[in-house]
Amino acid sequence: MKVVVIGSGPGGYVAAIRCAQLGMEVTVVEKYPVLGGTCLNVGCIPSKALLDSSEHAHFWKVNAQKHGLHAESLRVDFKQMMQRKRDVVSQNGQGVEYLLRKNKVHWIQGKASFRDATSLEVQKPEGGAEIVKFDRCIIATGSKPVLPEAFQFDGERVISSTEALELDGIPQRMVVIGGGVIGLELGSVYARLGTQVEVIEYAEGILPGMDRDCARALQKALQALGMAFHTGHAVQRVERRGDHVLVRYRALNASEDTVAEADYCMVAVGRKPYTTGLAPERAGIALDDKGRIVTDAELQTKAWGVYAIGDVVGGPMLAHKAEEEGIFVAEHIAGQKPHLRYDLIPGVVYTWPEMAAIGRTEEQLHTEGIAYKIGKYPFKALGRARASGDVDGLVKIVADQQTDEILGAHIVGARAADLIMELAVALEFRAACEDIARISHPHPTYSEAIREAALDALDKRAIHQ
Repeated sequence: MKVVVIGSGPGGYVAAIRCAQLGMEVTVVEKYPVLGGTCLNVGCIPSKALLDSSEHAHFWKVNAQKHGLHAESLRVDFKQMMQRKRDVVSQNGQGVEYLLRKNKVHWIQGKASFRDATSLEVQKPEGGAEIVKFDRCIIATGSKPVLPEAFQFDGERVISSTEALELDGIPQRMVVIGGGVIGLELGSVYARLGTQVEVIEYAEGILPGMDRDCARALQKALQALGMAFHTGHAVQRVERRGDHVLVRYRALNASEDTVAEADYCMVAVGRKPYTTGLAPERAGIALDDKGRIVTDAELQTKAWGVYAIGDVVGGPMLAHKAEEEGIFVAEHIAGQKPHLRYDLIPGVVYTWPEMAAIGRTEEQLHTEGIAYKIGKYPFKALGRARASGDVDGLVKIVADQQTDEILGAHIVGARAADLIMELAVALEFRAACEDIARISHPHPTYSEAIREAALDALDKRAIHQ
């Protein structure tokens, strides 16, 4: 069976490898000269490289002397920091290319468009076109930043996350429009390097849709870093003035604008599905009113044998969600009965402290009319957190009031991105708070906060609180 995958991001290359493992003849079409898509090249990987570098710098500038370490001559070499980021991206890209070769996946560089429901036309960068026929096709073309016209995006001073990963130097001031994951992550990178960062968010709090207690705790930690937040404010207009940017914004119930001046304005108000040039209508593929490809429960489009995964379809725009969908589709094509639960896909914010979530929030359970109970435990009560100096944050577990089944979990704190997986497994197997409470957790570790939060949900039985 011949399978063509359009796009080589986490969804695309994982789908291609799984199809190859299942004995299919696989071709990947990628329009860029490098593999890995947005995540690897201008998203997840480079942003995490810069986050780690900036966190090291902040430790030495602010916290090292508490540990008896002195580095008065510390200097940030921003060019080297950026070069390290590029090296990390390059190494990961080479890794993806190796994996495709290892699994005998063919790779074509070019821009794909549908000719019909069984073939593509691939425009080569050197000119000319190649016709690629297929038995099955998986669309994994990802997403692009949303850039409203009123924000006057120019890619120079009014930038998206893509340009924010490639600045020439550390700016003195930066305005970030959007208090979501991308805005907070990249905003915190520059704040740790000394930039005065202001975040303007339309909603009443940062990270809309995530747990409010944890979002407030994260905002408090980021404010301590020096970031300023204007929540419940709407941006009216962005104007470039030479090497500076003026951002006009106002409170939702106000009539007068406030003006913020900065070296850069980063627009981080979300992303949209990318289907430009794909010509899906030629294959009978439908889009919804938000530009997403319409699929059924098996992620098959209106065209039989053509599937779509990742950011180009509905659901959270997460690399690991795209990966799971890629595996799901590959196994479905092979005739298997794969399993995928969207409600148990973790969400992570890679600031420091990190924030992670799984399952439902307290607000969702309240809306659904489900009686619930809550267990909380602060990181500052952990011996391990005190030893490392990472005392910001908490673990919050929400469970069914009657059955004790864990329905959601939310963490702000050191290594939250890794800690959340204990609770992801718990939710997958429908564990109760008592199940977690009766499992021995090593001491001293951050994971003890999970056990203590579970104990707190059990009639406030936390030991160390």
